[in-house]
Amino acid sequence: MFRFIKRLTVIAGLGAFAPAVMADSYRYMHVSIETPWTIFIFLMVAVLFPFFLMGVLYWKSAMRRNAEADAADEN
Repeated sequence: MFRFIKRLTVIAGLGAFAPAVMADSYRYMHVSIETPWTIFIFLMVAVLFPFFLMGVLYWKSAMRRNAEADAADEN
């Protein structure tokens, strides 16, 4: 029971403090002309990385299958 009251007090305290922190949050954001490009590059890498990984894994699998087929043909 004591842990529940302690957690509830912490959550209530954070909830009461949150609006004051949120009001000043934009003061620390520095937006410049480079910001959209940084976001674009990050999103481009995040979107294209799975396709790159898929290609590499497919290539490795194809090479392994070719090696197995060549070994089976030799026997």
